[in-house]
Amino acid sequence: MSKVCQITGKRTIVGNKVSHSNRKTKRTFTPNLHTKRFFLPEENRFITLKVSTSGMRTINKIGIKEAVKRGVEAGLIRL
Repeated sequence: MSKVCQITGKRTIVGNKVSHSNRKTKRTFTPNLHTKRFFLPEENRFITLKVSTSGMRTINKIGIKEAVKRGVEAGLIRL
């Protein structure tokens, strides 16, 4: 599975690694992803999501139901 947060849509980006001598080489910045189970009380079941830490904060703020709804609308979650 790809390294994409299913709530916020954060994904791997590419940038430069800069050494002390200012030499630049390509590197990747990966999001801080965790596989986590969340309980959906409306459906009385658990779902497993791959979320970043900022995605977990979003879930805490707006609730799991609204976060999953937004993820499905954005095409990040398939139920």
